[in-house]
Amino acid sequence: MLAERRHQLILQALRSGGAATVADLSGQLDVSAATIRRDLLKLEEVGLLTRVHGGAVIEEPYPPFIEAAEVRVTAKDAIAAQAATMIEDGQSIILDSGTTVYRLARQLHGRRLTVITNNLVVYEELAEDDSIDLMLLGGMVIRESRSLDGFMAEDNLRQVHADWLFMGACGVRPGGQVMDTTVAEVPARRAMIAASEKVVLLVDQGKFPGTGMVKICGPEDLHTVVTNASSDDATLAALKEAGVKVMLATPAVVND
Repeated sequence: MLAERRHQLILQALRSGGAATVADLSGQLDVSAATIRRDLLKLEEVGLLTRVHGGAVIEEPYPPFIEAAEVRVTAKDAIAAQAATMIEDGQSIILDSGTTVYRLARQLHGRRLTVITNNLVVYEELAEDDSIDLMLLGGMVIRESRSLDGFMAEDNLRQVHADWLFMGACGVRPGGQVMDTTVAEVPARRAMIAASEKVVLLVDQGKFPGTGMVKICGPEDLHTVVTNASSDDATLAALKEAGVKVMLATPAVVND
């Protein structure tokens, strides 16, 4: 069994029971206790569980879209406003399932654009805007992230090409690797990267290092990172060294 699949099953077991012993997991997955201990160590390193004597307990799961959308809104809006300045009228863009990406969609009303998305909230935001040609990717509905994913979304993406992809992530590692916690969403994100001329990552301070056990891409796949994480000098330096343009967004000042 592949390590990624084992990790997914371990997390499922912990979410259903709250805790599990090494012996229980070893029996359920038919692997050695030593393998389970290595898996638990890896999952703890990325913030998905906490090891305890003889086993592990689950950490709080990554919040569903409706909850995550209400966190750090000011920072997300600043990042979205900065990202919107990169887009020229007449261009085609892919918007993924991230909450900061949704804030970007709110900045695009009235623009002459083609928007391709698997984000149901982005679709709802832009559906009535006649200036935007809107393509909704097919696929299975992932209710927690309000998105469409799976082989149908990947197949749709093989038929298109976009000027830009704007995507979010659950975490950015110190070396610039872009991570996700939801295994099912990664193939569609990778297909979006393949379908795009340039890739822009929208991530706020909370995503450094963030969480994630599955790599979406490396810094070599990114054109630009738009963030407010000015204090994470090491990660930003690694991104720049890899040739990634880093744009720092600051909240707009509202005058009374």
